[in-house]
Amino acid sequence: MYNSRNDSYRAKEVILIQLTQRQVDIFEFVKKKSPVTSDQIADFLKVNRATIRSDLAVLVMIGYLEAKPKVGYFPGAAIRSPLMELSGLKSMKVSDVQGVPIVISMNATVQDAVILFFLENVESLIVTDQRGSLTGMVSRKDLLKVTLGNQSAPTMPVSLVMTRQPKIVTVSPDESVLSAAKKLIHHEVGVLPVVQITSDADGLEIMEPVGRVSKTTMTQVLLDLATETVAKDDL
Repeated sequence: MYNSRNDSYRAKEVILIQLTQRQVDIFEFVKKKSPVTSDQIADFLKVNRATIRSDLAVLVMIGYLEAKPKVGYFPGAAIRSPLMELSGLKSMKVSDVQGVPIVISMNATVQDAVILFFLENVESLIVTDQRGSLTGMVSRKDLLKVTLGNQSAPTMPVSLVMTRQPKIVTVSPDESVLSAAKKLIHHEVGVLPVVQITSDADGLEIMEPVGRVSKTTMTQVLLDLATETVAKDDL
């Protein structure tokens, strides 16, 4: 009996064999570091972004990569399908769904933060110090409270209006998606910075923001799971 699904898998296997070395390197980098931007991929390969534009297009077209605005590139449905089973929800990690962190320096002004909010359209900004370590977060509500009736607010440093790090709830890339969802609900926050413990130039420990997960992220995860399940039921 003809099975189009099996043929589809065979076609993808043939395409994988025909990938160039650069495309293989791109895929392996994205699989390891996702989500990543095209600039990050280009930096990794030591080429300019225009050089890899066609490679990214091919990988997206065949389903090995997917791309979302303000998120970046991550493994495509052809690779991630086992994760998209409802029964596999417990095994999904934060690194599988996290978005690109939107970061602002603690020395930036409130006006800088307002502009970044408009450009990125996110719920909160992750604030870092000069070492790149998480030092706080600032929300739209924080900015609204400080700017109402305060003419000097635009020039105030973000560090004066942010919620400071000891009060910030974080999550690691290796934590489960369920754990992140529980933190969002238990602590009644809209966004969790995804951080990894690393060291600065002096060897001192820092909390480096490598991503973010939000209630919107969790909604998208559930939608993807439900959509994948329905699609498989229709086969």
